[in-house]
Amino acid sequence: MKYNKLTDYEKRVIIDKQTEPPGSGKYNKFFKNGIYLCKRCNAALFISEDKFDAGCGWPSFDDAIDRSIKKIPDADGLRTEILCNRCDAHLGHIFTGEQFTTKNTRYCVNSVSLSFVSEEKLEKAYFAGGCFWGVEYYFQSFEGVILTQVGYMGGKLQNPTYDEVCAGETGHYETTQVIYDPTKTDFEELAKLFFQIHDPTQVNGQGHDIGKQYHSAIFYINDAQKQIAEKLIKILNLKGYKVATKLIKAGRFWKAESYHQHYYLKTEKYPYCHSFVKRF
Repeated sequence: MKYNKLTDYEKRVIIDKQTEPPGSGKYNKFFKNGIYLCKRCNAALFISEDKFDAGCGWPSFDDAIDRSIKKIPDADGLRTEILCNRCDAHLGHIFTGEQFTTKNTRYCVNSVSLSFVSEEKLEKAYFAGGCFWGVEYYFQSFEGVILTQVGYMGGKLQNPTYDEVCAGETGHYETTQVIYDPTKTDFEELAKLFFQIHDPTQVNGQGHDIGKQYHSAIFYINDAQKQIAEKLIKILNLKGYKVATKLIKAGRFWKAESYHQHYYLKTEKYPYCHSFVKRF
């Protein structure tokens, strides 16, 4: 794995597990919208919506991105240390039972262990191609992708549940939200991947998963995304594929239940309805 170059001070905290002085970090009183990354390896760790002011002198979060954090007993024998799950960079400690928020959890993190990407510098794309477990599996490790989340889009029901969507009456599609760095990849590359990890010709299903919620669709955010999707569909049609993928204006994305997020990473299983087939 390729790591970012660290200063001597960053090494003392991130590698040698020292702690920055309280109130000294740049992210302590920082509340812009965006994503917090590991300073050492750029793995996405926290989102701004989960940050709060605990008054402790260090950045505090009441939740972390799924599968991003490793928890181990601290050397002091009392606390629980938190590390980046990808590169083992020291982040800080986790505390529970303090009643700061309803989640009753505080990830207490050294600012120097983090870097931040503003929401304004990131872009989003939404893809529906069968079970969202498999779609997310391929996007989450794609170059330039910062974060993936699975959920529901396209229906009228507010805050739908998985059971309601699976009943096929809400109008929602199982959808993967892809947040990416436009300096490292673009919508066309993401859309090409989408068309190659599922069967875009299948109607109302993907593999053995049958139902309107599994139909192939791209929820475009703007006309540029729509035009790129139309171009790729035209190319595939000329190659003999009868593409059934719908292009739908993006609406509200409803995040799915936590047990659906990064499902194949959690279970260490492999997608049963999705595989890569080169089409471009």
